[in-house]
Amino acid sequence: MERKMLGLKLTDKISCKEIRNKTQVSDIAQYIAKQKWKWAGHVARLQDNRWTLRVTEWQPRIGKRSRGRQARRWRDDIVRTMGNTWTREAKDKEEWRRDAEGLILQWMDGA
Repeated sequence: MERKMLGLKLTDKISCKEIRNKTQVSDIAQYIAKQKWKWAGHVARLQDNRWTLRVTEWQPRIGKRSRGRQARRWRDDIVRTMGNTWTREAKDKEEWRRDAEGLILQWMDGA
């Protein structure tokens, strides 16, 4: 769509990054990842026993798993990037925000 906006063709051999810089359109996948990261930090800092915290820490299966691909949970992406201690690290709000940019890009590369 951005190529069409600029009147470019695939044969023009212009990279997506260059096109993104010209159009100043933000990457929706990066925006979604950033919002998920912010929400994860918020949920990790909750003090009471709200349903958001309980659902995040919920382990859905007990016993034998069904056939097929393993079900991915909301927190699996964060655990893959930060490790199992992500909730402790998210308690420090300023550090969590500081680490966000580089880790979101790392997170998106692994997805």
